[in-house]
Amino acid sequence: MSTTEPSTHPPGPDTWAEVHDSAEFRQLRKRLRGFVFPMTVLFLAWYLLYVVLADYAHGFMSTKVIGNINIGLIFGLLQFVSTFAITWLYVRYANRKLDPIADKIREDIEGEAR
Repeated sequence: MSTTEPSTHPPGPDTWAEVHDSAEFRQLRKRLRGFVFPMTVLFLAWYLLYVVLADYAHGFMSTKVIGNINIGLIFGLLQFVSTFAITWLYVRYANRKLDPIADKIREDIEGEAR
């Protein structure tokens, strides 16, 4: 069933409770948390390092690398790079590890709704 087709029998509250208690849904949550929590900690530590260095290591952060480009500017730009890298890693992880489980859960629900 596509998202443009109206469902003839929408799933009821019992269906959602069963899905929530299913082994597949628990596995999906475990895999999602297994990626999101460590990645969040890693990114926040990286960002905090940048902030702390910018505040307390002025000499280090103002070290010129090439012309007027200093380490602080490079670290600041790397914040953007790391954001895009995390997004790319998440999409790759979701496509391989999360989407197959979510697709199976959706197929099971849609099969019951017919």
